[in-house]
Amino acid sequence: QVQLVESGGGLVQPGDSLRLSCAASGRTFSNYAMGWFRQAPGKEREFVATISRSGISTDYADSAKGRFVISRDDAKNTVFLQMNSLKPEDTALYYCAAAVGASYGGTYLRHSSYDYWGQGTQVTVSS
Repeated sequence: QVQLVESGGGLVQPGDSLRLSCAASGRTFSNYAMGWFRQAPGKEREFVATISRSGISTDYADSAKGRFVISRDDAKNTVFLQMNSLKPEDTALYYCAAAVGASYGGTYLRHSSYDYWGQGTQVTVSS
């Protein structure tokens, strides 16, 4: 069983930055590919970013490319999402997720690839 706890959300203005963190329990964090998803009110949960077990491979949604950066620190069992140049349309509840049994260099964009989910952290971008 893996527990994921997100933090770092908040209310910011357009153009601001935020760094989300997701801390995982357990000793096998390095065995998981990790992902960030988000869900805005009235919308489906959507993929934002993913990082492989190796930390070398990453993938981003088109909406995140060039603005968001996903990274991981296996020594701290934590995955991060640095979000820059935030826009009102980035407003959502952001979830991190862990994929068990992931290949070392694999990245996973589908919601169904993930086995464990956090409770989410709210990001609101508004002037």
